[in-house]
Amino acid sequence: MNDSSARPDKASNTAGKFTTGSIKRHVLVMSASGAAGLISIFAVDFLSLLYVSWLGNVNFTAGVGYATAVMFFSTSANVGMMIGVTALVSRALGARERERARQQGGTSLVISAVAALIVTIAIMSALDLILRLLGAEGETARVAYRFLMIAMPSNVILGIGMALSGLLRSVGDARRSMYVTLSGAIASVFLDPLFIFGLGLGTDGAAIATIGSRIVFCIVGYQGAFRVHDLVRVPKALKIFEDMPALFGIALPAILTNLAGPAAGAFMTAVLAPYGDEALAANAIVTRLIPVAFGTVFALSGAIGPIIGQNLGARDIARVRATLNDGLLFSTISIVAAWAILALAHEELSIIFHATAATADLISFFCFFIAGSWIFHGALFVANASFNNLSAPTLATAFNWGKSTIGTVPFALLGAEWYGAKGALTGQAVGAVFFGVAGVWAAYKVVDRVAKRWTMSA
Repeated sequence: MNDSSARPDKASNTAGKFTTGSIKRHVLVMSASGAAGLISIFAVDFLSLLYVSWLGNVNFTAGVGYATAVMFFSTSANVGMMIGVTALVSRALGARERERARQQGGTSLVISAVAALIVTIAIMSALDLILRLLGAEGETARVAYRFLMIAMPSNVILGIGMALSGLLRSVGDARRSMYVTLSGAIASVFLDPLFIFGLGLGTDGAAIATIGSRIVFCIVGYQGAFRVHDLVRVPKALKIFEDMPALFGIALPAILTNLAGPAAGAFMTAVLAPYGDEALAANAIVTRLIPVAFGTVFALSGAIGPIIGQNLGARDIARVRATLNDGLLFSTISIVAAWAILALAHEELSIIFHATAATADLISFFCFFIAGSWIFHGALFVANASFNNLSAPTLATAFNWGKSTIGTVPFALLGAEWYGAKGALTGQAVGAVFFGVAGVWAAYKVVDRVAKRWTMSA
């Protein structure tokens, strides 16, 4: 199938589209479309949990919540690879080296698939231990284990699909990048109720529907990256090894950075476990709600990355700095808007999830108070995108892990000791404030350092 509207992108050897035009517009378009696409990935999990909650068994909801915490590790690793793919290929496009970009597109897909397979094997081989460490017991542990044994192998498909989405972001095709992930959510809307209720498979059906949505996700990504933009050249083995250091130089720190969030989430699950399945059910719902409500924040890392990457390749530091400014502005505005919506809709959320009184109380507490802390989480996401694309990815790793350890563990434990489950959530929010502010300060320092280096070498 041909797409004449894509011909200029497919054949062009000119500089990337982000090296000219309004930075604000580029950030808005890429972030909004990226958010729609990324939200759709997490919407798949959100819808699965919603349908499972309608089965009326709190053990099912808590069990799928544990499964989500585990799967978030593998998804975050895939996001890290996607960031690496986007940054690497966008730099080549910004430097007007399209053939090199096509080569890197091919090698990136192979490396992403292998990395996803390794992560999948590692998680599945240690699944019993992981669930025990998270505090899963009895029927809840059984549900989580069975769900993961069915769904986890499809992580390889998801890894390839996200790499394809990263290629589309690198060339600036926000619309098709959005279609890739949005297609998976649309498939889930139909597959989840079919397998869970129509075929009577319950939580097994939710896991099977996850596989189906990821297959659709990958097919749509193939159409955009291969057929429309011709961004992939079949790689030779030698080229794979040649490109591997450059890709992993960006992707590994990005993976480590992204794994910090799931690690903090797993820790919070363990902290909340003593407060019963009602608290765990609330945590599962909130965990699924966060990426849907704050999808723009999660999307910003992938959205502003190619904008920074192309302008870095074009050596335009003013546009790099403007991208950081506008990314922070967009993040703050979108989070405040989402916070207001959550506060207004807190009762409806508890109703649609059939939450018990204790579970509903924690959901409302998050919507009214804790959601506001995402202003600082969002600031750190923007800062990390800058680090990953300005050759300082280890700073992103350091800040994210700092927030997930020093900024989470002592605060959450003290909060839990003093005020129970609500105190634990509050403690984690307080830690995010410090690291969000420090991350933004460091991001501007990195931009200044790049500008100084270019001035000295001119």
